[in-house]
Amino acid sequence: MRLIFAGTPDFAARALEALLAAGHQVMLVLTQPDRHAGRGMALQASAVKKVALAHGISVFQPERLKDPAMHEPIRAACVEHGAELMVVAAYGLILPQAVLDLPRRGCINIHASLLPRWRGAAPIQRAIEAGDAQTGITIMRMEAGLDTGPMLLAEAIDIDAQDSTGSLQERLAKLGGRLVVDALGRFDQLVPVPQPMAGVSYANKIDKAEARLDWNQPAMLLARKLRAFNPFPGALVTLAGEPVKVWRGEVVAASGPPGKVLAADATGIVVACGEGALRLTELQKPGGRRVASGGAGVTAMHGFLRGRPMRPD
Repeated sequence: MRLIFAGTPDFAARALEALLAAGHQVMLVLTQPDRHAGRGMALQASAVKKVALAHGISVFQPERLKDPAMHEPIRAACVEHGAELMVVAAYGLILPQAVLDLPRRGCINIHASLLPRWRGAAPIQRAIEAGDAQTGITIMRMEAGLDTGPMLLAEAIDIDAQDSTGSLQERLAKLGGRLVVDALGRFDQLVPVPQPMAGVSYANKIDKAEARLDWNQPAMLLARKLRAFNPFPGALVTLAGEPVKVWRGEVVAASGPPGKVLAADATGIVVACGEGALRLTELQKPGGRRVASGGAGVTAMHGFLRGRPMRPD
């Protein structure tokens, strides 16, 4: 099938690669503009753009699509190059109805949740944060509403107790690529199923302000936040008056006033929470490398703790 593809991050790039490997012709790729990123703040192309350029596919990078004049490359891909369907995966821009109407066979979306739960921008992070036991991929037809369209295919996977957003996203990306290829392979036979009215929830975009841990919350919730915010934006705490990112931690059976450091050694830093306590096992100070406890990380953890007043009161 001749397609237009719209997506930006690694999750979407995996789907684009799967479609190309299955023999589909991608006439145009939409992705977000290059952004400054990394320590040197160099201008970097999206993961999807890199895949597109590697396969010689035309790339269109609008800042927004509200202006009808910005729809011309999409119209041309449909009218002049025969693209009949648009596949969308974590694109990051709202597609106006006028754009959704351009492909003859419409637009479908690869959404990283079991709809109608976790409609919106951050379904993987919110599923982990909420303690969900399962999530999955839904292939759906797109309409004007936010992830409200009828479903074509869905498949569930379990969320492992140690899954971070990074590890879960990797598995979902693989599943999404397989499901969208399956959906296109029997597109005319699939019957769209309206989403249930019950069970709707929204996965709001992750705000960096959420990254700061509140020790008044239960340790179990904070442990889930650590996993949900890894790799972005990374949970943030203040230890010995210094901002520190926390990448991993575990709930331990201890108690004390919220925020009190109960122990600090080569196994990590134990901090009392509103309920239970959290052992911080992988830390990163500003401008430094990540330091993990256990094994080869013991010496590094000792070095991290040296000179910091983190011992129990």
